[in-house]
Order: sequence, then C-alpha cells, then structure tokens
Amino acid sequence: MLSIEEAVKARHSVRVYQKKSIPEDVIKQLNEFIEECNREGNLHFQFLEDAGNTFNRLLNKAMGLGSAPSVIACIGEDDPTLDSRIGYYGEKIVIFAQQLGLNTCWAGTYNKKNVKAAIADNERLAIVIAIGYGENQGRVRKSKSVAQVIQGEEKDMPDWFIKGVETALLAPTAINQQKFMFVLKDGEKVEIIDKGGVLSQIDCGIVKYHFEVGSGRKI
Repeated sequence: MLSIEEAVKARHSVRVYQKKSIPEDVIKQLNEFIEECNREGNLHFQFLEDAGNTFNRLLNKAMGLGSAPSVIACIGEDDPTLDSRIGYYGEKIVIFAQQLGLNTCWAGTYNKKNVKAAIADNERLAIVIAIGYGENQGRVRKSKSVAQVIQGEEKDMPDWFIKGVETALLAPTAINQQKFMFVLKDGEKVEIIDKGGVLSQIDCGIVKYHFEVGSGRKI
C-alpha cells in the first residue's frame, strides 16, 4: 500500500473508467474511512456504489465521466465553513482511495437530481467525486511555481513551509485555477488566502490538506 506522501504524488484526476466494480472488501475499507472523516469533520459524505445517472449530462459524457461506476456525494450541514471542510476531508478520502488502488475525479458538473444520496433539510450537496478503476492513471498537469503562490522570497522561507507549498501545488483545483496564496506569519503561522474563482473554498480545503501532508504540520 502506498504511503500518504506517495499517494499524493501518484494521484491525478481520471475521467475514463473501466467497466469494473469495486470489490466488497475495498468498499468496506473505503466506507470505514469515510465514516471516520464524517465524524471528524462533522460531515455526511456518502459512497454510492452505483453512480447511476449522476454524470449523464452531455459534457460529462464527452469528458468521460459517464463511465465512472461509483460516486462519493460530498454533503454536510450548510454553514460558511462547509465548502472548505468538504475540500479538506474529501481530498483526504481521495488520497486514501488512491492508496486502495482506486482512481478519482472531483466533479463540479453533474446532475444533482440524479444523485441518490440522503440529504437532510439543513444539509447541502456541494460537489461529487467520481471513483472507480481508471483506464489510465491520469496525467501531470501544468502548475504554478512556489514563487507564484507565496508572499515573500522563497529563499527566506523554512524548508517545511516550502515542502508544504510544493505538495499543495500537486492538489487538484477547479479548472486547474490554483487561485490561492500562502502567507507565513512570525515564522510559524500559515495562512491560505482564497483569491476567489469557481469552487475556490473547496479548493482551499483541498490545498490545506496537501500542505499539511507535505509540511508535516497542522494549520
């Protein structure tokens, strides 16, 4: 099994999937991990073994997501922190899925009415994650440099901070926008600045998880 650090480096968005079901023992491990994240993050993520018509829109079919056998519905009690928590814990689940040999893709375009999840009146479905066995392992995408996403000079920053930012730059973001900045205050405190854009709060949650993996520090 890959380490978390290895899985972060190996994981890329995958849009085309094999016609292969996820084995029951793998589903069990995945569901146990999802429940752990739900408890820790006060969320209501749900693994739906049959993606059904979640990705039946023409755009999804053209991009390949129509082949995804399963989906994770990213749900939680609706409050101002929901999107960032969904990003953080959703990416934690995505990386665990990679460790299990699965492939994933965060998907902001999908048919909400066809997502067969249990959603309470005070909850919101923010996004979904396609999951299954990919036809390939995805590809490395173009990325900004460390210098482009930090305030200050790279040479003046501690190694742990630079490693965290480098790992954050491996994180998936909506339409690869990478609209975030890292600020180091007083040599210890790290702040992520959300520069806006499509699903940017979810992106910042994803990026936060990656930074913590790379730096070995909670922020």
